[in-house]
Amino acid sequence: MPGIKPFQALHYNSEVVGDVHNVMAPPYDVISEEQQNELHNRSPYNFTHIDLAKIEGSDDESNNRYTRSKKVFDEWLSKQVMVKSPEPSIYFYKQEYKILGERHSRLGFVALMELENDEDSKVHPHENTHADAVDDRFELTKALNSNLSPIFVCYSDTQRKVEKIFTKHILTNDPLFELEDGDGVRHRMWTFSDEALIAEIQESIMDQNLFIADGHHRYKVACEYRKTQLQNVSNPTGKEPFNYVMTYFTNLDSKDLQIFPMHRIVTKTTKKLDFLEDFFRIDKVKNKDDLQILLAKAGINEHAFGLYTRDGIKLLRLKNKTLIDKYVKKGSKELKSLDANILKCFILDKVGVKSDSIIYTKDINEVTDMVDAGDAELGFVMNAVKISQLKDIALNGERMPPKTTYFYPKVLSGLTVYNMD
Repeated sequence: MPGIKPFQALHYNSEVVGDVHNVMAPPYDVISEEQQNELHNRSPYNFTHIDLAKIEGSDDESNNRYTRSKKVFDEWLSKQVMVKSPEPSIYFYKQEYKILGERHSRLGFVALMELENDEDSKVHPHENTHADAVDDRFELTKALNSNLSPIFVCYSDTQRKVEKIFTKHILTNDPLFELEDGDGVRHRMWTFSDEALIAEIQESIMDQNLFIADGHHRYKVACEYRKTQLQNVSNPTGKEPFNYVMTYFTNLDSKDLQIFPMHRIVTKTTKKLDFLEDFFRIDKVKNKDDLQILLAKAGINEHAFGLYTRDGIKLLRLKNKTLIDKYVKKGSKELKSLDANILKCFILDKVGVKSDSIIYTKDINEVTDMVDAGDAELGFVMNAVKISQLKDIALNGERMPPKTTYFYPKVLSGLTVYNMD
């Protein structure tokens, strides 16, 4: 499997930027245009100034969002807005948060992960990528020769070895960063450079299959960037900086690894839903709170989702699992049995829903609000994908439909940067 190793990360200099809450940002791909403006205005050092620079109407080959990111990045380094860790380290990262009033705590760490050729790799993506997003991140990586945000990878640690090292040797130390974000998530990060204990962590993850949770586009970019850089090296050693990608690792076996469901909002259809009884048992539901309870119960043994329209709320349960093999033609048993694929095959395709008519959201209130306001025709409320499903599909070398999983909480951008100069 790919090796992992410590590195000298670039990170914010608190003495220059002040309150780190003002400079950190969510991952670039979950930031709306409105939020981008707010973050840009929050601080001249907010991470979006390099990770998500604005597009201008006058952009050309010599002056564009990537050249501007490079200019800002260089200024930050020269003015010590960002500084380099004094020695190779891994960076423990603890997130504490609440879901429905219940406390959760997810532990992970940031390190470098070795990139390998596709045929040798034990790193398993589970989602497809989009060419435009890959091109965007590739241009940014090339301009700055840096990984700005880590990919998010899950490993197995049933003995909780990493957690035990953290609790015994790190937890009581002062963190490098500490802040609370707008969702009420508390983020803390520590620098850790003990070579012997890092070796234990490296050994505990050795020879494992690793699963990408978030950052599929960044991972693909890192692999493509490595290929282009290798063309310029006559005798590569395998240890060149471009052979690694900055990665956040967390325990696949932790009860605090949360996957939220991704609901579907359909803005436009071309046909009526008068065929649903052919495939589904249909139950009327009083309100969305009841729907979530009933949907969770049904999802234990059945394939189900909620249908929200201005005419009411319904719970749809697939009548018979044998219908899946009859009507869903592509993929393994695990992929065909994914609720998102069943929804697509049995409903969305039949009513002529195109991809640009679907809005994805983790927020059920956004589903109901858009339908109630007349901005959408239908809303489909989903159960979350199970970790076991993600593993099975990824190990099959298959990909889920886009926006099927939402890992929560997100890993902040701006905590560490891997510069390959």
